[in-house]
Amino acid sequence: MSDNTNPILDHQLLLNRRHFFGRSATGVGVAALWSLLDHGNGSITDAAMNGYHRPPKAKRVIYLHQSGAPSQQDLFDHKPLLQKHFGEDMRDHFEMTQRVTGMTAGQKSFPLAGTKYTFANRGVCGMEISELLPHTAGIVDDLCLIRSMHTEAINHDPAITFFQTGHQLAGRPSMGAWLSYGLGSANDDLPCFIAMVSRGTGRPNCQPLYDRLWGSGFLPTKHAGVKFMSVGDPVLYLTNPAGFDPRARRKMLDMVAEINGQTLAAFGDPEISTRIGAYEMAFRMQTSVPDLTDISDEPDHILDMYGPDVRTRGTYAYNCLLARRMAERDVRFIQLYHMGWDQHFNLPNQLSGQCKDTDQPSAALVKDLKQRGLLDDTLVVWGGEFGRTSYCQGKLTRANYGRDHHPRCFSIWMTGGGVRPGHIHGATDDFCYNITENPVHVHDLHATMLHQLGIDHERLTYFFQGRHFRLTDVHGRVVREVLA
Repeated sequence: MSDNTNPILDHQLLLNRRHFFGRSATGVGVAALWSLLDHGNGSITDAAMNGYHRPPKAKRVIYLHQSGAPSQQDLFDHKPLLQKHFGEDMRDHFEMTQRVTGMTAGQKSFPLAGTKYTFANRGVCGMEISELLPHTAGIVDDLCLIRSMHTEAINHDPAITFFQTGHQLAGRPSMGAWLSYGLGSANDDLPCFIAMVSRGTGRPNCQPLYDRLWGSGFLPTKHAGVKFMSVGDPVLYLTNPAGFDPRARRKMLDMVAEINGQTLAAFGDPEISTRIGAYEMAFRMQTSVPDLTDISDEPDHILDMYGPDVRTRGTYAYNCLLARRMAERDVRFIQLYHMGWDQHFNLPNQLSGQCKDTDQPSAALVKDLKQRGLLDDTLVVWGGEFGRTSYCQGKLTRANYGRDHHPRCFSIWMTGGGVRPGHIHGATDDFCYNITENPVHVHDLHATMLHQLGIDHERLTYFFQGRHFRLTDVHGRVVREVLA
């Protein structure tokens, strides 16, 4: 029986810890407190790993999660046969073995829906991209397009949770939390892991996104992502109350830290360390965050590159610019979520809005990182939680259609951080129903990301409830074919 299920043993262990730390208050407890109160004399890493498992290609990650699942047939994976057989029942061409959702399970037919958008080969690499993504088309020679992603969940919340944590059920640490735990912070004045959320114009009231998606799960809470807000203080309660100056704040924090240090020495609870560290980080962020979010020092030609929405706080374009500024300041994991990609009906109108939101800023972020020399050691990932069906949900016309969820195959792209540029990995069949070449599972993607960060995904583990857990759970392989 583990500590967590035996209250008597838990109490005995608590008494032993209290005795040990009480007798060594001037040792372990004070040393821990001293390390947490380092006011700028070097980075506070607190990493679980003693060095990298392998030489890293990337220092940081910017993950652009497109929540709701973009339609690969309309953006990245052109299928002319869908247009040729427009309106015909999919079951007349092959057996449908993929599970369908309750939203389309009762349909009498599953009519094939070809895209209404044109595709063209772009760049030196000849990557075929939709007309909806003219700015992304301009950076294809920097991209690695994976057309053979597949996942296990067919509904949004478990699918998003799976992509963020490697498990469909809530409670596991997110990608950024694992990175914070393994490598620690690379800067003193900003969180190691920051998350930002924007609402799309396609479906602004789409599925909600919960804070647990950037949470620490069973890891210490100091590894959880810090959400930047789109209104008010970027971080809650960052501003001092009226009449309360920084010197008074510093004196108050020193007194609270002393009290917390005594409690830490007595109990040894790691969450007390987290609280002390959080107070200290918050104090430093009172200076660093306003400097980060003040984009008045950005020249007009840079702002124009990100598009007209960049000057509006909380937009995807603004968040992309902040992501670049965070990368310059060595934030380890930067997560952007853009809502609104769930096009069950009225796809042409909604999808064009989503692309307008994201195409120019995403491309600008890549170009901006590249021109500053940051793309080489920054891994950028763009994609949703699953794909869309090639059959129509609801009424099908030449001008309008919708698509249901399809986890069996979809597309994402990666760039920077040692990823192979101008490359297409994997392929799907003529109806975009099954993968025909080089499948990539979610755990494979996670393993590859960690590999580029110098981490062996099988060795970065955390012992919890009687076993060692990892981001890739019990399988996953590094997709070496997508690496430069």
